[in-house]
Amino acid sequence: MSNQEEKQVQNENINSKDFLIGSLIGGIVGASVALLFAPKSGKELREDLNDGASSIKERANEWADVAYEKGAEWKDYAKETSSQVKSNVSEKSQELGDKFKETTKSIQEKINVAQEDAETVKETAEEAAEEVAEAIDEAAEDLKKQ
Repeated sequence: MSNQEEKQVQNENINSKDFLIGSLIGGIVGASVALLFAPKSGKELREDLNDGASSIKERANEWADVAYEKGAEWKDYAKETSSQVKSNVSEKSQELGDKFKETTKSIQEKINVAQEDAETVKETAEEAAEEVAEAIDEAAEDLKKQ
């Protein structure tokens, strides 16, 4: 599910939650105002209040059931999503570890080759230095002979 789809689902859930809360509060306020301003006797008013309270209690129980179901859905969704994230992180971590090992091995091989090359250059330089030294000695002897 893409981020945009997730946001849309979240917005729909938020909108429906806000609507339900607004309906509940509006119903309670409307019922209370209607009962308080209706011209009834005390007994009738108490009966109406009890009926309203019972109705509100039933609605609240229905809303609690809906909230419980939605909570269970979100719990399952969170488990699924966290499982996917965990799997993705594990895969990427393994890939990065393998790539790190490969890179380390490659660098070590290059260092070994460079060291071998350096030793070869050193040996070649020593040989060249010895040849130059011999040539200088020969030239010096030739000069002494003349």
